[in-house]
Amino acid sequence: MPNNFMEIAFAEAEKAARRGEVPVGAVVVSAAGEILAQDGNRTEERRDPTAHAEMLVLRAAGRALGSPRLTDCDLYVTLEPCAMCAAAISFARIRRVVFAAYDAKGGAVDHGPRFFAQPTCHHAPECVGGVDEQRGAKILKDFFAMRR
Repeated sequence: MPNNFMEIAFAEAEKAARRGEVPVGAVVVSAAGEILAQDGNRTEERRDPTAHAEMLVLRAAGRALGSPRLTDCDLYVTLEPCAMCAAAISFARIRRVVFAAYDAKGGAVDHGPRFFAQPTCHHAPECVGGVDEQRGAKILKDFFAMRR
């Protein structure tokens, strides 16, 4: 799992912070190592509660591949996905999810509903959490400290 993909996700998170968005960035990568989509949160900009970074890159990657199923693709994201994003990841059939910071309050992979462990989950990707966890947590803490 090349770190450069997580670096790109962090760059997208930093761009999101500069836009006044919660700093979460995501990247979808094909099995061949091609970046299919990259973006950061845009919920405020688009006035859309579903415009999480993961949702945006899943949609864009689906368009790029011409399919709603991203079976040989990996998702790199700077924060543990929420339940909404976990459901979309499952429906997209993502192969692997790599995330940085854990989210004890809103996460749904290792916290909360543990979406992929539920018997009703259609597809459970391989999940790797805590990749550069401190950096992911710091970006979020710094963002919220500046807003208070």
